[in-house]
Amino acid sequence: MNGGAGTTRREYGRLADGRLVHEYTLDNGAGLSLGAINLGGIVTSLRAPDRHGASGNVVLGFDALSDYETCNPHFGTIVGRHANRIAHGRFTLDGESFQLDVNDGPHALHGGARGFGTRWWDIEALPAADDGSVALQLSLVSEHGDQGYPGRLEAQVRYTLTPRNEWRIDYRARCDRPTIVNLTHHDYFNLAGHGGILSHRLTIAASRYCPVDAGLIPEGIAEVAGTPFDFREAATIGTRIRALHPQLLRARGYDHNWVLDPVDAPGPRFAARLEDPATGRAMTIETTQPGLQFYSGNFLDGSLPGVGGESYRQSDGLCLETQHFPDGPNQPAFPSTVLRPGEIHSSSTVHRFGLCANDSSERTT
Repeated sequence: MNGGAGTTRREYGRLADGRLVHEYTLDNGAGLSLGAINLGGIVTSLRAPDRHGASGNVVLGFDALSDYETCNPHFGTIVGRHANRIAHGRFTLDGESFQLDVNDGPHALHGGARGFGTRWWDIEALPAADDGSVALQLSLVSEHGDQGYPGRLEAQVRYTLTPRNEWRIDYRARCDRPTIVNLTHHDYFNLAGHGGILSHRLTIAASRYCPVDAGLIPEGIAEVAGTPFDFREAATIGTRIRALHPQLLRARGYDHNWVLDPVDAPGPRFAARLEDPATGRAMTIETTQPGLQFYSGNFLDGSLPGVGGESYRQSDGLCLETQHFPDGPNQPAFPSTVLRPGEIHSSSTVHRFGLCANDSSERTT
């Protein structure tokens, strides 16, 4: 086991209803650490080393628990029951229609106003694994009718830090009657640790994406070739985000689902890579999910109090949410998110932290 690897717990604060919230910190002993709290399973910090070995927090968050409770735009949350948007909060399953909580104009977003990111998650620190990995097990029960969703759902999410500087998220869920499930994580990444993300370089392993209508509901699938949505080769985000493309204008930037290119191999496959040339930090994402939502922080408007007294503004952070596609329950051509009794919903996403390609080659020469 790596020196210094382990798990600690401290009191983080109290919710408005008086419940005591704890923050659990995982440390892999190799420069990667993660803090998480009971509220929403929120990742309050994720610290990774730069090219000089200096650790820095690479996710946006708040200083105060009360801000996570009252004004959080999903910073660091577990998202469910159904990530992303469902048009008009309605879907039909086995001939029965369901009306969900509507919280994004006329649409349902990220499970509703009381989605999983606002809920209490039981957290258990697990014994260290033989390879030195450290992990937290998070559990939640969503009762039948919660936010309009059918069926009682038991959800478990595991956060694991490995000695290879990986943060792995494993999702599992089961239900007692047919329902829909789409779980993801909603971290706002900034590999520089401050400032904006427009100088970050992004690669997405997808030759197709989902254009959206004015309500950001997908309108089918289109090719990325010849558009600012082509990230099959690494590109600097800021060079494309202000292009006069109708989809960028409609979403005020990027807020779209990419259809990940299929691979004939089991387990998580390469989905995306994010690099910050200023610090040398790089993050590679692998997943078993079919889609990836790239959101460029378009609705951060300076009204939220950031860590250390600064306010968060547009493009201060970006999200790379591995997922099934938005509005999947209403679009038969999209992968199904239906879960039935006796089945297990299961998916995994790995975030691997390292150095930009140039930094890595310099270290080996």
